[in-house]
This record gives sequence, structure tokens and C-alpha cells, in this order.
Amino acid sequence: MTKTIRIFVTLAAVLSLAGAVGFAQSSGEALYKSKCLMCHGAAGLADSGAGKAMKVKPVTDPEVSKLTEAQMIDAVHNGMGKMQPYKDKLTDAQIKDAVTYFRTFLK
Repeated sequence: MTKTIRIFVTLAAVLSLAGAVGFAQSSGEALYKSKCLMCHGAAGLADSGAGKAMKVKPVTDPEVSKLTEAQMIDAVHNGMGKMQPYKDKLTDAQIKDAVTYFRTFLK
């Protein structure tokens, strides 16, 4: 009886952890949400209050959508327009992850 309870408790713990891992955000998504969302919006459409006020171009704008990944990484690293540079705030890997997530909005 005790062995059966132990098996069920272990199984419940494993399933709980597996579910939590399945819902985890990518690091790029988490970075985007914490650093970029306020201006670029939840789907990259620059439809947030700050995005509208600063006239941020949405991901659907031809000037934005034609940028290569390297150009976007450079823009985040060194700043572009009203966007401040993130080179001193994020690592190169973090910038790449955030840009990779942002580029999913192009699809």
C-alpha cells in the first residue's frame, strides 16, 4: 500500500514538472516581454501607448520587415531612431534571442 502511494506521488510530481516545462517561455520571449513589449507591442505592431506616442514602426512596415536579422541585432545593440542602445544592458546572446523572437512576428 505504501509503495503504491509513493508511486502515485512520484508520478504526480513528474507530471507536474513536465507540465511546467511545457509552458515555460523561451528566453527571447521573456526578454522581449520585459524590455521591448512596452514600445513594440505584444505582437510587434507598435500598438502600445508608448509605441504610438513615439511613432514606432510596426513589424509589418516594409522598412522593418526588410531588415535582416543582423541589421535588427545591430539596431538593438547600438540603438535606432528613438530606441536607446541595449549593448550595456543585455548580452549579445540576449539581444539575439530577443530579435529572434521579434522576427517570429514577420511570419
